Amino acid sequence: MGFTTEQIRNIAVAGHGATGKTSFVEQILVAGKAIQTAATVESGKTVSDYTPEEIENGISIHTSLSHIEWDGHKINVLDTPGSSDFVGEVVAAFRAAESAVVMVGARAGVQIETIKLWRRLDNRAMPRIVFVNKMDEERASFQSALDDLRAKYNVTFVPVSMPIGEGAEFAGVVDLVNETAFEPVDPNTAEKEIPIPESSKAAFDEYRALLVEAAAEGNDDLMMKFLEEETLTPEEIRTGIQEGLRANKLVPVLCGSATSNSGIKVLLDFLTWAAPSPAGVSEVAVNKEKEEIPVTIGADAPLSALNFKTSIDQFSGKLSFLKVMGGVLTSDCEIVNERDGKKQKAGKVYTAVGKKLVDVSEVVAGDLGILAKVATAQTNDTFHAPDTYAHFRPLQLPQPVYSLAISGASKKDEDKLGEQLQRVAEEDRTFTVRFNPETKETVIAGMGELHINTILKKITTSTKIEVETRTPRVAYRETINGTAETSYRHKKQTGGHGQFGEVHIRIRPLERGRQYEFGNEIKGGSVSRGYIPGIEKGLHEAMESGVVAGYPVVDVGVVLFDGKEHAVDSSEMAFKIAARGALRQAMEKAKPVLLEPIMKLSVFIEDQYLGDVLSDLSTKRGRVLGQDQLGGGIMEIDAEVPQAELLRYAVDLRSITSGTGSFEVEFDHYSPATGKVAEDIKAAAAAAEESE
Repeated sequence: MGFTTEQIRNIAVAGHGATGKTSFVEQILVAGKAIQTAATVESGKTVSDYTPEEIENGISIHTSLSHIEWDGHKINVLDTPGSSDFVGEVVAAFRAAESAVVMVGARAGVQIETIKLWRRLDNRAMPRIVFVNKMDEERASFQSALDDLRAKYNVTFVPVSMPIGEGAEFAGVVDLVNETAFEPVDPNTAEKEIPIPESSKAAFDEYRALLVEAAAEGNDDLMMKFLEEETLTPEEIRTGIQEGLRANKLVPVLCGSATSNSGIKVLLDFLTWAAPSPAGVSEVAVNKEKEEIPVTIGADAPLSALNFKTSIDQFSGKLSFLKVMGGVLTSDCEIVNERDGKKQKAGKVYTAVGKKLVDVSEVVAGDLGILAKVATAQTNDTFHAPDTYAHFRPLQLPQPVYSLAISGASKKDEDKLGEQLQRVAEEDRTFTVRFNPETKETVIAGMGELHINTILKKITTSTKIEVETRTPRVAYRETINGTAETSYRHKKQTGGHGQFGEVHIRIRPLERGRQYEFGNEIKGGSVSRGYIPGIEKGLHEAMESGVVAGYPVVDVGVVLFDGKEHAVDSSEMAFKIAARGALRQAMEKAKPVLLEPIMKLSVFIEDQYLGDVLSDLSTKRGRVLGQDQLGGGIMEIDAEVPQAELLRYAVDLRSITSGTGSFEVEFDHYSPATGKVAEDIKAAAAAAEESE
């Protein structure tokens, strides 16, 4: 069955780890008859968590795409990981969806990853729905979860369904809009409609009054009627809730239990009438002048699509997950990759239910589809029709926070390892691999220890490569704190033509970040103009290795003010050698100093760990810039910390906060290293040189 853009719903299911997202998606797929039976996460047979690493760890690592048909609509469901180590997958899902279902535990309430995901949704101004899951757990409380949400976020939360009983007494849910109730039968059978129990009538009246009032606030005409009559029809409630949700004025709250298949029907019905379709949604594109412009999603626009995710499957090859922004993507249409300008046939077009690819004839604007074996395709690529142009803004991904130097046990392993790492980096844009020419190390970086360990285990298991890892060396710099003037003569006579070049230079420190400046004040032709490039080359070579510990030199201004040359023996090479010697000699006199990279650190923790985290940052020579209460007992700490102190911070913070804390980090500036810190850096550099 074909669907129009208006009939499509793209939903990202997100939340803290262990809130039941994957079990929830299983029940959605059973309800929509995409699968016959729901599997448990423990069985390793769920639709969403199908890779070996997900089955082994019992957690979601990748965002998976599935879909169902429900009441004349196509609902695409993106099941996302709950661990912050795999946040890149969540970012991709949010980019592909128009709304999110945020899972919250009925006992645990709002947790730290819920807070961070909420901020990402706020940044996208993305409508969201809360599903309070695990209503059948001991000490589950719908009202407590609702109170927790209201305490942590400054937005109107509106119950759309309510539980019948809680914990061991949980017996189903009530649909507050349609005034119906449903009880679970079993995990693979549709919920059974029942009368609203007498025991739930008082709570029903209270929650429905809140629903009607919130619906009225979503629309001016409805507010007028509500003030006059103090009630609204179910259709009017739907209108008010729909408009309030799409304008981010309110957040609907539903409840149930994924494992017992309760609350799923009410949620799916709700999505069809309340959640926004992609039709008319404004996407961010970039024109040829690099200006950001809004683009409205619609089937009547020229063909364009964003590659929001890449997966490399051992059987299907490279899979490119696309969100079609304009037009209709078909298997026989021609597409152009905006990045390289290459035109090609789209080839077979698919949609998916987990790892199962489903052939489709077309993917209409707003829908999600998959192209297989487009060899040059990469995440963030824009595809468009040959006779038009489109380029969509890339995913706004966080910077990696945890790094390791890596090498293979043998030369043969090195080559194979490099191929595997590049392949992972192509799939996962929060994982990077680069060779650092300063430290002569291959450095991999990701979002945390779990992220990196999962990748390395996958590689070593599938290839039998032996891998060695270690803490990476820090890329220090050297500069000067004073001024100096010197001359240096390079003279060598070996029969025939000799070598002769003499330079006189002054050096001075530059403002941090200026890198290098060169000035030529030669007067009277004491050094010919043709030798000046050789002198600059010599200066650059000297700056590659400083006089303190052999690190690159930055922020130095050099003035060439005199020199001598020989009519026969001078050459560009001779002046290059002289300049190199002169700069090193001048630096010795100009108070040379080591510089270390300082990082901007943002730490997210629960209140109870504040003292321990601040104490730890103090031992790491950190400078705390501020603390921000994010609500609900969650703190953000902003600090500046030397990079050398953060190389194992992912491990340290996990230990301090019992695995609940997380952080973001980015380079900020270089700062002088003195005292014992500088001596330790010099000693380490000397030891590294001896071992090479």
